[in-house]
Amino acid sequence: MSYTLNKKSIASEIAKNYELSQKVSQEIVDSIFEEMKECLVSGGTVDIAKFGKYEVTERKARTGVNPSTGEKIEIPASKAVKFKPSKTLKDSLK
Repeated sequence: MSYTLNKKSIASEIAKNYELSQKVSQEIVDSIFEEMKECLVSGGTVDIAKFGKYEVTERKARTGVNPSTGEKIEIPASKAVKFKPSKTLKDSLK
């Protein structure tokens, strides 16, 4: 069965499993994600044991082509978040 997990559903599970109010569990989840964001913004790495690692990578500037017009365009350098799953997570997907 396929489903999408989001912050609200994570908070609901925490509230149910630990007998917390939805408001408190949502604040906990928001706090965790805010800490992860701050870590990445400041150039750090988020490494979650048995799950994976998030890190910021640099994308070089490059020349691209506008698919509508065929015109060449310059694409500026940018940053992106990269996720590398842990061996444990990869093994559980087999």
